[in-house]
Amino acid sequence: MSLWKHRKPGAEASFWGLGPFKIRLPFLHYRFEWPDYFQGLLMCAVDLAAISLMAELLGMPFEAALAIVLINGLFYLLHHLLGDPVVPGWITPAIPLLMMYVSTFPEGESRVHALIAFQMMLGAFAMVLGASGIARRVVHYIPSAIKAGIIMGAGLAAVAVVFEEGGRFESFPMTISIAVGIAFYLIFSRHFAAIQNKHWLLSLIGKLGIFPIIALAIVVAPLFGEAPWPDIEWGLTSPDFVTMFTEYTLFGVGLPPLMMFVTAIPTVLAAYIVLFGDVLQSKAILDEADEARPDEKIDYSPDRAHMIFGARNFGMSIIGPDVAMCGPLWAAMHVVIVERFKKGRKAMDSIFGGAGSFRWGTNTGLLLLPVVSLVQPILGIALALTLLIQGYVSVRIGIQEAKSERDLGIAGVIAAILVVKGATWAFAAGLLLCFLIYGWRLRTPLKETR
Repeated sequence: MSLWKHRKPGAEASFWGLGPFKIRLPFLHYRFEWPDYFQGLLMCAVDLAAISLMAELLGMPFEAALAIVLINGLFYLLHHLLGDPVVPGWITPAIPLLMMYVSTFPEGESRVHALIAFQMMLGAFAMVLGASGIARRVVHYIPSAIKAGIIMGAGLAAVAVVFEEGGRFESFPMTISIAVGIAFYLIFSRHFAAIQNKHWLLSLIGKLGIFPIIALAIVVAPLFGEAPWPDIEWGLTSPDFVTMFTEYTLFGVGLPPLMMFVTAIPTVLAAYIVLFGDVLQSKAILDEADEARPDEKIDYSPDRAHMIFGARNFGMSIIGPDVAMCGPLWAAMHVVIVERFKKGRKAMDSIFGGAGSFRWGTNTGLLLLPVVSLVQPILGIALALTLLIQGYVSVRIGIQEAKSERDLGIAGVIAAILVVKGATWAFAAGLLLCFLIYGWRLRTPLKETR
């Protein structure tokens, strides 16, 4: 029986309760959304981009890194299956922070130990915050100026990564320009929103989200000489789990020394500050979706989200430490899913259907060699596209978080410092500015307006 068909207007999607979690299964509790599934098939290209990061930092072979990407992909499913209505992803803005920290150790076993210790501590810290109920209170009590600054800064950092010297824009200038231009038009344009229902082809393109853009990039990049034509291979991918377990996990290299955990503390706190911005952004985007679609009640719990992505990080630290880390949100794709969700129940019955179907799609794509070989030449383009969409949305949401002009000014300074000096400096500067401007309350007085 398809329980999703019987949801009453204004009610939550059906689920089975399990403590703080709400279990939802495809086809039973939510309608499977094929457009989002097909998006996922090609957008696995972004997940695969983590392979180059692990090869660069740890010298990991492609097949061993692919094994970590596959395990991480399975863990992505935990969010919607346990009641978190988001598209999870990496902790993207924190990746440079982690790579800088791990690079301070000699190549080989020491770097692997440093990564294991960092991710284990980050996971444990997040789980404690979520299980204790502190996470929800943290989200509520952080001053709006700091919330706005962290979210804006994460967006600016994402854009800076693409356009910095030696960044992906220098490698694919024409393809990124064309792909981003068309993507922004299809996803955010008022003009396209007004005309897409006037023709079946435009309507189909609108439903497919970012899928047509990735397909276009596969053709455009070779035409401009920015990437080779794909060499399609058939069969299933061949992840090397043996090498991964024996050389890159604690089963092969053992537990890190105690001092590794101690020295990782500052980087863990800095990464959490950035990660916390994703939690704030998740809530802000879902609040917008909730207003646009009163027919489905969306229950987003920061505590539940912390327990899930905390468990993912802790688990990956044991069975497959990941440089990209396990974050609460893939902002770019979450926005693409939410924009489709806003178009009404016919377009997407439930937010869980969109988020879940997309992640089932990425997992399928990672297993299929034809899909992996098709998108392999444009991995950098897919990553740049998702970073730029994330940047646009983060800045917009961050500005909306500000409650006054003073908040907005503080947020701008925080965002700039985050890009230039990192999350720790940005958070410290934000606290100082809030204290200097607002006093001990650290926030805009209720009576103050813009």
